[in-house]
Amino acid sequence: MSGMKIVHITAGAGGRICGSCLHDNALVRALRARGGDAILVPAFVPTTTDEENVAEQTVVMGGVNVWLQEHVPLFRHTPTFLDAPLDSRALLEWLSSRTGGARATDLGPLTVSTLEGEHGRQRKEVAKLARWLAGDARPDVVHLSNVLLLGLARSIRDATGARIVCSLSGEDVFIDAIPEPHRARIGDLLRERAADVDRFVAFNRFNAGFMGGRLGVTPEQVAVIPHGVDLAAFPVEPPDLSARRRARGGRKVVGFVARGCPEKGLDQLVRALPLVMPRHDVEVVAAGATIDTERDYIASCLELARDLHVADRFRWLGQIDRQAKLDLLNSLDVFALPTPRAEAKGLSAIEALAAGVPVVASNHGSFPELLDGERAGLLHAPGDPADLARAIVAILDDESHASRLGRHGHALARSRYSADSMAAAHEAMYASLASP
Repeated sequence: MSGMKIVHITAGAGGRICGSCLHDNALVRALRARGGDAILVPAFVPTTTDEENVAEQTVVMGGVNVWLQEHVPLFRHTPTFLDAPLDSRALLEWLSSRTGGARATDLGPLTVSTLEGEHGRQRKEVAKLARWLAGDARPDVVHLSNVLLLGLARSIRDATGARIVCSLSGEDVFIDAIPEPHRARIGDLLRERAADVDRFVAFNRFNAGFMGGRLGVTPEQVAVIPHGVDLAAFPVEPPDLSARRRARGGRKVVGFVARGCPEKGLDQLVRALPLVMPRHDVEVVAAGATIDTERDYIASCLELARDLHVADRFRWLGQIDRQAKLDLLNSLDVFALPTPRAEAKGLSAIEALAAGVPVVASNHGSFPELLDGERAGLLHAPGDPADLARAIVAILDDESHASRLGRHGHALARSRYSADSMAAAHEAMYASLASP
């Protein structure tokens, strides 16, 4: 990748830690560590991550201007000097801490408009971004963090001559929540704008086929590059899970780290807990980002725990920092991610593997591949708390089996899911785009 300039554009997530922010930040950090010329540019609002944040201070497609241009026609024609104060980082950081009330069901028209790119209501912002990239950044490759940014691709390519790469990041959950007629229009625009992309990147074979099919692209257009984590933060040797249990006096801990939303299945874990308790002295410790629109869901999980008489065995920590997350992973007997909907990424499950913890996850989406044919954990029927409890009990019942699962997952993470290997695979993919 010698001499290539890579610009990643990643959508900020309103003050909460999200999988795309974590992935893109880890990738750019790893590319730089390998000597690459790569920058991370936030779109809409600043990014939030639990590692060193390497994102640029500049925020493109500033969220205030994007919103105003959607809803107030006057702002589609105002000069740049009037727009600039609305793109100030201080204002966008303030906004990002207060954007949790936006629902996908309300964002259909804005999503359509941004995908229309140079023809949409935000065409002024699109042109501004293209000019900045052409004049200041001068990239060889522009990597978009998700398909909802595809409206930018054509203008960027025309202005810079750069090759365009786009990650497939589980956007289907957001898209499918948008009501008609906007959902159908979004699907049409995504298939149209996919033609502006030189290569898509999926984290696993499942999502390569699933989203590739929705976009109407061939398998050859999608590179599969697993997510990688910074292994320096994780144990070099797998932990002694039996000693961990003995140190706690027999109490077992099942962990969960993900957004506090129905798609991640925290309620499934609450329902499984009373089915596990007759066999084991166990508690669930869960953590993750929560936005305003999802607080009712978390409240319902807590109420469910009370109704099932397991409230004293269920703890919700909310969003935690990196050290607290690592401490949590290093205290677990089992990690669970019982997503009722097929998961595109499963990043926290990869972190659990790196920590040497057996994983229980739904038997769909990315997890069969991540768990390597159930050699790094066990799969359960999606949306079935009884089968989830069965898988958890199977690991807790057999210490030697749990140790084998943990050791295999730990070795798998170090061989397949390192940040360095993720960066190396991206380097090779970028270099292939530069070849005739």
